[in-house]
Amino acid sequence: MTDDLGEACAAIARAVADSLDPSEVVGRVAAAARLVVPFDAMGVWHAKAPDDPLSLIAGPGASDRVGPPEQPLRRADHSPKLWPDAGSLPACIADAPAELDRAFAGDRIVIDLGFRSALVLGLASGDRNLGILWFLKREPGAYSPAHASALQPVVDLTTLAVEHSQLQSLSDERRRKREALEALLPTLAGALDVQTVFAQVSEVIRSVIPHDHMTLGLVSEDGKGIRFHASSRGKISPETPEYRPKTDYGAESLHWEYFIVREYVRLPEGMLRVEFWDPHTRQVRARTYQPDPVLYQSYEERGVRAELRMPIWLQGERVAYLFFFSRQANAFSEDDVDLARRAADHLALAIAHERLAEEARRANQAQEQATRLQERVDSLVDELKGVGPHRALGGSRKWRDVLGQATKVAETDTTALVTGESGTGKEVIARFIHRASRRAERAFVALNCAALPEQLLESELFGHERGAFTGAHASRPGKVEQASGGILFLDEVAEMTPPVQAKFLRLLQEREFQRLGGTQTLRADVRVIAATNRDPRVAMERGTLREDLYYRLGVFEITLPPLRERPDDILMLAEAFLDEIGKSVGRPAAGLSKDARDRLLAHAWPGNIRELRNAIERAVILCEGGLITGEHLPINLAAPPKTRDATAPGGLSPGAETPPAGVPVAIPPEGVNLEAIERDLIQ
Repeated sequence: MTDDLGEACAAIARAVADSLDPSEVVGRVAAAARLVVPFDAMGVWHAKAPDDPLSLIAGPGASDRVGPPEQPLRRADHSPKLWPDAGSLPACIADAPAELDRAFAGDRIVIDLGFRSALVLGLASGDRNLGILWFLKREPGAYSPAHASALQPVVDLTTLAVEHSQLQSLSDERRRKREALEALLPTLAGALDVQTVFAQVSEVIRSVIPHDHMTLGLVSEDGKGIRFHASSRGKISPETPEYRPKTDYGAESLHWEYFIVREYVRLPEGMLRVEFWDPHTRQVRARTYQPDPVLYQSYEERGVRAELRMPIWLQGERVAYLFFFSRQANAFSEDDVDLARRAADHLALAIAHERLAEEARRANQAQEQATRLQERVDSLVDELKGVGPHRALGGSRKWRDVLGQATKVAETDTTALVTGESGTGKEVIARFIHRASRRAERAFVALNCAALPEQLLESELFGHERGAFTGAHASRPGKVEQASGGILFLDEVAEMTPPVQAKFLRLLQEREFQRLGGTQTLRADVRVIAATNRDPRVAMERGTLREDLYYRLGVFEITLPPLRERPDDILMLAEAFLDEIGKSVGRPAAGLSKDARDRLLAHAWPGNIRELRNAIERAVILCEGGLITGEHLPINLAAPPKTRDATAPGGLSPGAETPPAGVPVAIPPEGVNLEAIERDLIQ
C-alpha cells in the first residue's frame, strides 16, 4: 500500500504542476486518501481571508450529498469542534450528533446529512491558514490520530494545490482589474473636462478598488492645499473651500507616496481621531485633532470611515490627488496601492488633456477678443475719417496700442485720463472714446481749463444763477448740464485751481453739483474724460494737482506717444493734411517732394501733430498748387539738418542733424557763441 500511496501522491503533484482544475486535483487527492482511510464524502473548505465566504472544492461523495448551502458559509459558521484552531488540528469526531453543535450552520449540515464520524486536517502555509481537508463517514468512531499521520503526505500536497489555486485566482483577479483600468483609457483620452466623466470613471474603478465615492482634488498654487475639482457624487460647488491640513502629519502626508486612513473615529465636541498607515515606519499611527468644521460636517454626512489618497503626477509635478472614500473601516490596504497608482496615472492623462483644452480655449478667446477689438478699432477709425480735424490717423504699433486701449475703456462708463505732450491728439482720443461708447448719440462737450480764470471756469463748468456775480443777468447751465447723458472732456485739467478741483472731485464722487450762486443740488449723468500735457505725478508733488482728484480721474490712464516716437505715421499724417487743407484753401498741392519728405522725417516735432499740421498748411499756401519742397516748409525745417559742434561757430556743424527737442546738448567748457547761433538761425 505504501507504493500505491507514493504513486497516488506523485499523481497529485503532477496535477498541481500541470495547473489542472482544482476539482481534478481533489479527485486525485481522494484516490490517494482512499488508500489510507475510508470515507463516504470528502472535500476542501478554503477562503482568501478569514472573514471571507468559504469556497468548496468537493471530492467524491460530496458533490451530491454535501455542497454549498443557500447562504454562503464562513469559518465562524462552524463550531470549534468541527473547525478547531491550528493548534488543535488534526481533529477526530467519533459521534457527530453528540459532539457537534446544531447552532452552527456547518455543524447542522453534517448532522442532517447523517454523517457520524469526521476527520479534520488543517491546510497551512507558514503562518497562513489556507483552509481544512475533511473526511466524513456514516459509521461512528471511524477515525483516529493514526489516520491523520498516515495522510500527512496527502495533506502537504493538498495544501500546495490550494495555495496554487489561490495564487492563480489572485493572478486572474489582478489581470481582470488591470484590464478594467485599461478600459478607462478610451473614456479619459476623449474627455476634455474631467468632471463630465468622473462618475463613469468611479463606476469602473469601483470593481477594482471597492469604494463608496471618489473625489479628485487639484493642488493649490502654493502647493500647500487641495482644491476639489470633481466628485462621483456630482458637480462640486465653486464655493467649496480649499482643504488645507491643520496638523503636522496632515501637511507631511501630502508629500507621501500614498496615504491610507484605516479609520476615522468621530469624537464628541467635533474632535476626530484618525488611525492611519505610515508608509515610512510601516505601522498604524493615530492622531486626535480638531478638524475644519466644514470638512467634519462633510465626512459626517457621507459617513466616511476610511480613505485612500493617491497623488497624481504630471511631468514630474504633483498636480492633483485621487481620493477613495468608504463607509467601512479598514476598507483600504497596501494591496490597493498599485491599482490606485495606475488609476491616478490614467487620470493624469485626463488632467493633461483638460489643461491643453483650457489653454486652447483661452488662446482662442484671446484671439477672438483681439480680432473683435481690431475690427472695432478699424470701424471707428473709418467712422472718424470724415469727422473734421479729429481723425484718429496712424498705423504705427504705439498708435494702434493707444487705439486698442481707448476701444476697451470706451465700452464702460469709467473715467479716463489722457496724458501726453501738447499736440499729440488728446482730444482726438477723447472723441474716439465717445464714438465707441454707449453715449455716442449724446453730446460731446469740451472745456479747456487753462483758458479761463477761476471764477469763469467754475461758471463754465457748473453754470450760474442770476446775480451770482457781476454781469450774471440770467441763469445759465454749465458744461456739466450741457453734457448730460454724454461725455464731458476737460482739457488741461491740471490747470484747475484747488477750489475748483475740490468742487469737481465732489461731482466725480457723488455725481451731484450746484450752480455758482445756487442752492439746489443737481444730479450729473455725465462721463468725464480728462486730459493734461503735464506729468500728473510731478503736479501732485508740487501741490498743483490734488492727489485724490488724480486717482479719481486716472482710473484708466492712456498715455499718448509723441510724434517723434511714431516716425512711421509722419508721412501718412502729412498726406492726410495735404488733402484736407487743399480742399479748405481751394488750391490743393501737387504733393510732397523727396526733399520735403526727408525734412519732415528728420524733424523732431516738439509741437507734435499740431506742429506738423501747421507746417503743412503753411506749405500748401506757399506752393500755390505746385509741388511742396523744403523751401515751402517753416524755417526750422527748411534749414539743413545740423548737430552740435563745439569747434564750429555757434556750436553747430554743417551737414549734421539737429538733435531732437528736449535732448540735452553738451556745452564745451569755453562756452558757445550766442551771436553766431542767432545769425545762423536768422539766415
